[in-house]
Amino acid sequence: MVRDIKDIKNLKGKRVLVRASLNIPFSKGGVILDDFRLQKALPTIKYLHEKGARVIMCGHLGRDAHMTLAPIFHYLQKHIEHIQFAHDVVGPSVNNAVGNMNDGDVLLLENLRRCDGETANDLQFAEELARLADIYVNDAFSASHREHASIVGVPFFLPAYAGKLFKSEYEELQYARNPEHPALFILGGAKFETKQPLVEKFLTIYDHVFVTGALANDFFLAEGYPVGRSLVSDPPVNVKHLLKNSKVLIPKDVMVLTIDGEKVVKKPEEVEVGDMINDSGPETIKMLEPIIKQAKFILWNGPLGDYQLGFIEGTKSLIELISRTNPDSVVGGGDTMSLITKFGYDKQFSFCSTAGGSMLEFLLKGTIPGIEAIERSSNRHHE
Repeated sequence: MVRDIKDIKNLKGKRVLVRASLNIPFSKGGVILDDFRLQKALPTIKYLHEKGARVIMCGHLGRDAHMTLAPIFHYLQKHIEHIQFAHDVVGPSVNNAVGNMNDGDVLLLENLRRCDGETANDLQFAEELARLADIYVNDAFSASHREHASIVGVPFFLPAYAGKLFKSEYEELQYARNPEHPALFILGGAKFETKQPLVEKFLTIYDHVFVTGALANDFFLAEGYPVGRSLVSDPPVNVKHLLKNSKVLIPKDVMVLTIDGEKVVKKPEEVEVGDMINDSGPETIKMLEPIIKQAKFILWNGPLGDYQLGFIEGTKSLIELISRTNPDSVVGGGDTMSLITKFGYDKQFSFCSTAGGSMLEFLLKGTIPGIEAIERSSNRHHE
């Protein structure tokens, strides 16, 4: 395990740069739609605050460099004492704000992506960030599959540690790579070509792998079923060998959006030219019920339907089924977690991950760039 903040002997008065997971969804009116990641960020910040550290928080929001973390600051004000907002990431005003901090104070920097050096992993930018602090803490597991300056650059210059959230993500996902059996892996979403290595790897580890969401359309196509206007891989992927594996499960029925805009449940072979497959149907949930009842561990990433278009019925039914049977479970992926928290079931799962892409990369490889950066820092900066 990477070293974490509990390994730091004395935090009082130390300037600690915390890379937090602050990328959350907003409505068009600027209202926070889901505060799950922010809630998960609080324990590390509060721990450092209580130990008397001078906490400098940083993170990104969206892909638009002009987006501001000001709404995040207003949210955090309700949960963290003595927090201030810097309207920049680096520079004289930030240096002054850091210099004026007292023990236990918290300073939130502006959106990291306002600086080109962040996504470019520019070492000069990373060094400028590092000069603000004595210690670096990565608590953004969800962003740690990216080789960005705040993830892999800063630990080159500072002793680096994992935060509370980062450590729990690491431990729970490590367990998911070697679970208790019977074990079920549920994988949704799209872009099968990027997820095929994960499916093939986990077929050697798990008792069943249920492929759902748009990923299942490639399997329907390979079975010779019509898929209408549904999203499929382009160019087509070869999944015929996976269909022959008895561990692979695909939906028994689907909910389509017809050319007339109606939602209709159909068997895969009944899909018509004008139909778009957007969700799994009730027969699919019935197929999964005995498997879930017997499962000792469930790993889930990605919804069953197109969440953005409002196809949530299949995912909701699966959430309720898992909650009733209550096996050990790890669930992740932004859309999946949004629905779980929306329906109030987040306490029913053993562990809810803040990560999506980084979760999948860690499951496949057993490491991600953010972990490797902390490990390299451990060798370079002996504390």
